[in-house]
Amino acid sequence: MLLPFVVATLAAVAPLPSCESVTSVAGASSSPTAAVDSTLNALYASGVEYRTFLANAVARKAQWVKNTDASLVPADMLAVAQALPGRWRILVSAIDGCSDSVNTVPYIARLVELVPSLEMRIVLPDAGKPIMESHRTPDGRPATPTVVILDEAGRDVGCWVERPAFLQSRAIAARAAGLIDQFAREKQSMYDGDAGASTVREVVAVLQAAAAGKPRCDAGPAPLPSDAPSR
Repeated sequence: MLLPFVVATLAAVAPLPSCESVTSVAGASSSPTAAVDSTLNALYASGVEYRTFLANAVARKAQWVKNTDASLVPADMLAVAQALPGRWRILVSAIDGCSDSVNTVPYIARLVELVPSLEMRIVLPDAGKPIMESHRTPDGRPATPTVVILDEAGRDVGCWVERPAFLQSRAIAARAAGLIDQFAREKQSMYDGDAGASTVREVVAVLQAAAAGKPRCDAGPAPLPSDAPSR
């Protein structure tokens, strides 16, 4: 098992894959297993805290710092999260060079900092490949960030994948229309306008479902049928 400081060091030297370059494969995102998985617990233990990840970020460093410093949690969502029973661990597969990671993970980290019953660890995609493969996007891609919720017993009780639903729906429509490059160019302005609010709301909803004993995986809307008209 890699020690946390080794994982953090690797974050500074590992290759930086593009969030948009993973090849689509058959199959949609899976449901949480709701079973204790020793591999998940070991993976979580090998991860680093957010501030360590941030300190070792190289790619998009200024944006990581900016989003971290500016991150806020909507008051209503903070109240909901603080009222959740039990304790929850958030396992994230992310990398500093990913545009979706830098626009979502800092806001999840802020939520964790404000809610004592939450904790979070981050692993790099090489280590996080198992959770990325088992919790895919609606169009079948393993992606960063992949967020998996673990309960106190170490069960996989929920997930959130890649980006907020409003952006995922646009990405899926753009990919179907052959306009994914245009989406990629426009994505940052949409993230800036949202300022992490959708990410936090969706992650809190997954936590609520886990606390209610109804695990769910939020990977965004289902992909368009192959013969669906494009807009």
